Amino acid sequence: MQTIYLDHNATTPLYPEVADAMVRCYRAPHGNPASSHRLGQQARRTLEEARDSIAALLGAETSAVRPDRLVFTAGGTEANNLALLGMGQQRGNGVGHLVVSAIEHPSVLGPAEHCMERGWRIDTLGCGPDGVVRPDLLPRLLSDQTRLVSVMLANHDTGVRQPVTQMARLCGEAGVPIHTDAVQVAGKAPLNFRGLGVSAMSIAAHKFGGPVGIGALVVRNGIELEPLCFGGNQQWGLRPGTEPLALVVGMQTALRICHENQQDYDLRLQRLRDRFESGLVAGFPSLVVNGREADRLPSTSNVAFPGIDGQVLLLALDAAGIACSSGSACSSGSPDLSPTLRAMGLSGEVLRGSLRFSFGANTTEAEIDEAVRRILQVIHRLGSP
Repeated sequence: MQTIYLDHNATTPLYPEVADAMVRCYRAPHGNPASSHRLGQQARRTLEEARDSIAALLGAETSAVRPDRLVFTAGGTEANNLALLGMGQQRGNGVGHLVVSAIEHPSVLGPAEHCMERGWRIDTLGCGPDGVVRPDLLPRLLSDQTRLVSVMLANHDTGVRQPVTQMARLCGEAGVPIHTDAVQVAGKAPLNFRGLGVSAMSIAAHKFGGPVGIGALVVRNGIELEPLCFGGNQQWGLRPGTEPLALVVGMQTALRICHENQQDYDLRLQRLRDRFESGLVAGFPSLVVNGREADRLPSTSNVAFPGIDGQVLLLALDAAGIACSSGSACSSGSPDLSPTLRAMGLSGEVLRGSLRFSFGANTTEAEIDEAVRRILQVIHRLGSP
């Protein structure tokens, strides 16, 4: 039985074109980008051309005298850590204040908790039952001690888009920098860093058909950042170490492919998501689509099967050849229910019965129909209410 992969929010298959570009890069006679000889300088040109291309595709300012900076990292987790710890530490000595939303990814909540352990004050911005963070609550949380606000662009569990532009305006009025985790948006929807008005933004290549092991933090011109590692001058000293040239080229290639196919990709995924949800509702009328009333990414469907244990269902679906998730891959193995769904105030029955299905560029209509058939078959075997 062929497995149907519906866990693209966790990671996506590598585009063949990306693999080809990386192989060519590995085979080329490149040197270390930090070396002064000809091969080293050739590698430097390739690296910086890819950096400028990625920044431009993300809507960063690349032509100004002091352009926005794009710092390569090992992925979204490091980019988020660099944003929270690097931007927060820079804005003063001693303890400070951070504001994060209640629906953030563990790679944002983790460094925030680390700051709290060091004596920082952390305020959590709540959301409504639709999964949308409430910007009206933000002004009263900001103070002279606030070092940073971090609110994701779209949620990893529900796909619900967040009002980041509105919150960026509020932060700008208060003179507080704001970071957004755009890991689930980059490559999946149009993205304009400058248009968002944020101070920094995180992405990860393996979420949009690029290689695992490469991500980036886009930092607005004029925003200061403290490094987390030391021992080299690469990337303005913000992230020392030899840059992984082939991975960078792979990320640039994947992002270009996504950018060229964005409109068709969005429309097709929305049709697939709607087909998936309507098919499940037809066979299981009590299905709950979490975040349905909000604006969602077309790649994500978080649904609850009331009366069915989600963890039992997850294992049963895996045996039936359906790869899906109960939430963030970074919190897999945790017995806790989704923090996002808990923050939405959903009932215990909905929380316990929820699973995340996420779609990608290579998901087909036939796979959606077969997935619905298998899911309903498993549901009825487990015993629907």
